[in-house]
Amino acid sequence: MKNYNVLMCGVGGQGIILASKILSYGLIKGGYDVKMSEVHGMAQRGGSVTTQVRFGEKVFSPIIGLGKADVLVSYETMETERWLPYLSSNGKAIINTYAIPSAPILTGKVPYPTGVVEDIKAKVNTIAINAETLATSVGNIKTMNVIIVGALIKTLGLEMITNWEEAIEACVKPNLVAINLKALKIGMDAVTV
Repeated sequence: MKNYNVLMCGVGGQGIILASKILSYGLIKGGYDVKMSEVHGMAQRGGSVTTQVRFGEKVFSPIIGLGKADVLVSYETMETERWLPYLSSNGKAIINTYAIPSAPILTGKVPYPTGVVEDIKAKVNTIAINAETLATSVGNIKTMNVIIVGALIKTLGLEMITNWEEAIEACVKPNLVAINLKALKIGMDAVTV
């Protein structure tokens, strides 16, 4: 069994750590050895957040080196460019097309860059998902993270190997389980492999 490396990136407040916990929990229940690492220094202030999830038959370290990620999951468009060097040459990027302007953009010092998704598509195999629209259809914008997890699960072919409902139930508040299960399914359905 091959080991897989998934790097998730975005900014604070997007639920990236929760998404990694859902993924890790489901993988463990599915029989994989899983290691997870998270970095969230200035996350509370909208700073960069990354998590690294490695899984397979036997994994010895949670750290993913440059050019070693099988999948780069970006919850915010600009963050994709920052972490793209970690994606392997035959890896795949999953990008949420949702844009969160940084402080310099909000103050008008610089514009939000255009064409980021198109530039990345020209470089690597890319799945672009408008998770904001999908989350709005679910009824809660905060489900974007779980929608992207659903897309990742489908991309990796993991939708049938574990009980993802149990992972959602273990990781989110009881009153949010139903809406997150719906979000997970919508995320899976958004990807055609």
